[in-house]
Amino acid sequence: MISPDLPVSLRAVLEQQAQGLSRNDAAVRAAMISRAYRDGGNSRTIRSESDALAYALARMPATYAAVAACLNALTDARDDFQPESLLDVGAGPGTATWAALQAYPSLQRMDLLDANPALRRLALTLAAEQMPPTPLDYQQADARSGIAAMPQADLVIASYMIGELMEDARAAFATELWRKTRDTLLVVEPGTPAGYARIVALRTQLIAQGAHVVAPCPHDEACPLDKPDWCHFAQRLSRSRAHKQIKGAELPFEDEKFSYVVLAREVVTQRPARILAPPLVTKAEMRLKLCQPDGTASIASVPRRDKAAYARVRRLGWGDTMPSTEADSSGL
Repeated sequence: MISPDLPVSLRAVLEQQAQGLSRNDAAVRAAMISRAYRDGGNSRTIRSESDALAYALARMPATYAAVAACLNALTDARDDFQPESLLDVGAGPGTATWAALQAYPSLQRMDLLDANPALRRLALTLAAEQMPPTPLDYQQADARSGIAAMPQADLVIASYMIGELMEDARAAFATELWRKTRDTLLVVEPGTPAGYARIVALRTQLIAQGAHVVAPCPHDEACPLDKPDWCHFAQRLSRSRAHKQIKGAELPFEDEKFSYVVLAREVVTQRPARILAPPLVTKAEMRLKLCQPDGTASIASVPRRDKAAYARVRRLGWGDTMPSTEADSSGL
C-alpha cells in the first residue's frame, strides 16, 4: 500500500521550482483556478508556468492522495495485478502517473495525454528531475480527440477530468477509455453529488459493455443508494508549509473527498462488503454502513461484548472492506 502523501522527492522538486514565486501571488492564482473549476471550467485558466506551479502546489497533494487511495483499493482487491503499461488521460502535471509509479514498480511504459501546455511542461520538468528512467511519452492534445491515437495500456487512469467534458460528450469518451483499457480502468471524480453522478453514469455504461467492478462496489449491480445519499470517500493527507501557505490554511492536514470506480476486463473472485461512511461507535457497539456483494446497502452492528468480532473491526474506517464474518446486517 502506498502513502497518501506526495513522495518526498517530488515535493522537494515542486518546492524548488516554486522558489522565487510569491506565495501570495500563487495563492491568488490557485484560488482563481479553483473557482473556475467549481464553476464548471477547465484547465484553460492555467496559461503560464506560474499558473501551473500554483495549481500543482494547491491541488497536486490532494489529487495524489485520492488516486493513491483508489490504487490501494485496487491492490487490496487484486494483489497479483502488475501492470506494465499506463495511460494517464487528462494527466495535468502527472499526478496520477506519480501515484501509479509508487503503486506499481512493474510499469515499463507510461503514456500521458493533456491539452494544457503549461501543465505538460511542468510534468516533464518534474519527471526529468525525479522520475525513474521509465519510458514516458506525454502528448499534448485535447482528450476527446487525442485519445484515439494513444496506445492501449494495462492500466488506464482518468482522474478529475470527466467533469471537464460537456455532458453530451461523456458517453463516447467513456467508451473510448474502455477501448484503450487492456486490463483495468480507474476513473476518479470529486466526492460531490455531481461527481458521483458522473461515476455512476460511466459505471453503468461500461458494465453494459462488459466491464466488471473491482472497487469500491463489491458487485456489478445498480448502485443501491438513493438520493440525497451518494457514494464517496475521504483521504486525509498532510500539508507541507508551502501547501498551507498556498491554501491559506492553518491545519496541518486536509481531507480530500472523492468518488471513483475501478473496472476490469475479468471478474474479481473476492469482493467483500465495503464501508460507505465513517463508522458510528457507541458504548455498546460499532455500526457500519455497508455496500454488500448482493447489490444491497445495509447496516452491520458489531457489539462490544463479542470481543473477537469487535477486535476484527475496531480499526476499520470509511472506505475499508469488511471481513465477511462480520458482514451480516440489517437492511437500510
